[in-house]
Amino acid sequence: MTNVTRTSASHYEVQKTRRAQFIEDWRNNHRTVIHLEDVEMYQTSRRLRTGVYLGKDGGNPVRTVDAAAHEIAPGTVSTIHRHSWDAVMLCVGGFGWTEVDGKRVSWGPGDSVYLPAWSWHRQGNDSDNLARFMSFSSEPFIDMIGFAVLEEGGDSAASDLPGPPVQSGVRPGNDVYARRVRRLATDQADRHNGRLHTGWEELDFRQTPRGTRTTFLLDRAVGYRTSGLTMAMFEIGPGRAQSMHRHSGEAWLYVVEGRGHSLIGPEADSGVDYQWGKGDVIVVDHYLWHQHFNDDRERTAKVVRVHILDTLLNTMNALCYPLNLLEEPPDEIRRKQTGDLSTIAWPQVVRPTWP
Repeated sequence: MTNVTRTSASHYEVQKTRRAQFIEDWRNNHRTVIHLEDVEMYQTSRRLRTGVYLGKDGGNPVRTVDAAAHEIAPGTVSTIHRHSWDAVMLCVGGFGWTEVDGKRVSWGPGDSVYLPAWSWHRQGNDSDNLARFMSFSSEPFIDMIGFAVLEEGGDSAASDLPGPPVQSGVRPGNDVYARRVRRLATDQADRHNGRLHTGWEELDFRQTPRGTRTTFLLDRAVGYRTSGLTMAMFEIGPGRAQSMHRHSGEAWLYVVEGRGHSLIGPEADSGVDYQWGKGDVIVVDHYLWHQHFNDDRERTAKVVRVHILDTLLNTMNALCYPLNLLEEPPDEIRRKQTGDLSTIAWPQVVRPTWP
């Protein structure tokens, strides 16, 4: 007996229609700036108040990274859970702690915390004030390939809960299978033994040719072993601007302090101005020219940038080779955009405040 697979149209027509529908859906859900006041907070069963900036659970599906805000009341401890994707936390207000596989990390405004995939974690607030943090996760990317799993642990101790999926240990031999097992075992051990926390007092701001001063919050360069998530903070001087550039992949920007606007568009000499302020999220889509401006002439603007870099963006760069997927203007144009860098008055770096 012969089985025949039939469709109402050729594979060309089916795939062309599917791709067109995907782009239309993506455009309909696209947002460039999500303002703080537009994020609705909900009390959840985890004893956190949570609001989605962008993500399926907030009605705006995304493809790589999602963004949410979380608040934990004084004297509260959340339930514990874990998931098959990793996430990064940016603490923006109050003081609290996060337990990761039984290890407690204390945090305050400006600190960052890493939550590895399959790690049991919960949040706590022992202070008298509300604590607030942002989360950025790779859940949309993991969900897209069908591996998104979330498991609740209630109020159990981490030691009473099952460990991560078991990875076979290193085995002897130099055949291709032994090499694969050894490589994966080493990689998983590396991921779960990486850095978990960056405190505000550890940040090292350095001025860049783009006219900003920046510091890593969470990145492979400073000891983290993520699935590709990377987080950095940049500061724009009073009344100054970052030089224009573009790159593959999305850039997710959270405004820690300040107010300003971003010029974003497909051409280097044109675009749309988007206003932003404290607590807003800006999404710069892949390969769009963009330039960020600080509209305050007395204070700096602090912005945190999140990419999913080492996996997705590097893969895009390889797939699109030999196209250059990171572009900046020539030095003489960049100098006009940033002005004389030696005249920027950088104030002392202090912890951000909320609200």
